[in-house]
Amino acid sequence: MKVKVLNTSGAETGKEVTLPKEIFGVEPNDHAIYLDVKQYLANQRQGTHSSTEKGDVTASTRKIKKQKGTGTARAGSVKSGVFVGGGRMHGPRPRDYSFKLNKKLKQVARTSALSYKAKGKEVFVLDAIEMDSPKTKGYKDILSNLKMSDKKTLMLVPEYNTNVYLSSRNIPNATVLKASEVNTYSILNANSIILVEGSIDKLKETLN
Repeated sequence: MKVKVLNTSGAETGKEVTLPKEIFGVEPNDHAIYLDVKQYLANQRQGTHSSTEKGDVTASTRKIKKQKGTGTARAGSVKSGVFVGGGRMHGPRPRDYSFKLNKKLKQVARTSALSYKAKGKEVFVLDAIEMDSPKTKGYKDILSNLKMSDKKTLMLVPEYNTNVYLSSRNIPNATVLKASEVNTYSILNANSIILVEGSIDKLKETLN
């Protein structure tokens, strides 16, 4: 699949790039995508949720009434969750939600997601991007030139570029990642994928 190369002004440079079929032209595996996105979201969870349970409540431990003869349910402690001021029953406890996936499965998921984007003509190629200093307005202007101001964008750069990253950080729908750090969730969450030309080779190294 061939894609025209654009510059930061949104104009065609006259060059074309062939997207590698083994990354942008595979038969998508929906289940692999599901598992990889599920893992990504699970790994984002802090898992610090907690609640005050019966054992955490500070109160008297004496039996509050006799076992039989009251005509009501038996009760042994004011810490019980059935009483006001008692602990929560079966409340959340701190836990780790993360889990591991096979490396090859993750590669299949990422190539599947990229193939979906290529099939939907949502992949664009920039010849280069240079910013002398961090400027949010400068990055917004680039997106405007590419007619992507109102879209969620993911820009993949071959190497970490501090000025480009900082310029995009305050724009809610704009994400910049190194091509070697791309993940399935970020790909699917974006309406448009912007590849800075050298990032295609980095994707080959990472996903093959």
